Amino acid sequence: MSVDTPRRIVLLRHAKADWAQESDHERPLADRGRRDAPVAGRRLAGAGIVPDLTLCSTAARTRETWKLAVHELPQRPKTVYEERLYEASLGELIALLNETSDDVGDLLLVGHNPGMHALADALSGEADGDLLPRMNRSGFPTAAMAVITFTGSWKSVEHGVGRLVAYWTPQG
Repeated sequence: MSVDTPRRIVLLRHAKADWAQESDHERPLADRGRRDAPVAGRRLAGAGIVPDLTLCSTAARTRETWKLAVHELPQRPKTVYEERLYEASLGELIALLNETSDDVGDLLLVGHNPGMHALADALSGEADGDLLPRMNRSGFPTAAMAVITFTGSWKSVEHGVGRLVAYWTPQG
């Protein structure tokens, strides 16, 4: 795949988690989260997005979100459970993107806030319509998803490189 190939970064925040007695890392999804995660998967499938690679945080709520969402896709992408996505800073998230092989056209990250929102905002130098202000007003709630396109190598991903072309939340 050429470095001039258009690429997509899909950012999915985990669905609504329960406030159980477990450690933060082991918190499961709440009932609402178990309803919203498959809807996010259907949204991906409906948009024709089947990632070449999914990087998913190792936290229980992200693994469960992905397990429920991926069943809605026409095929299961390669999935890597990445410890560094848990509590990742913006800089750490960009570093993960920069490590991605140029063989990957569409990459999905399943992670947490504030990282998913910060990354979507930082990468979106441009946006379709009112997507950027709408995303920033919403605060990137659970099960929210942003799709950012860019052209170039994953090593070139930096602030402002992309265009926000889709933003969706389960509530509207």
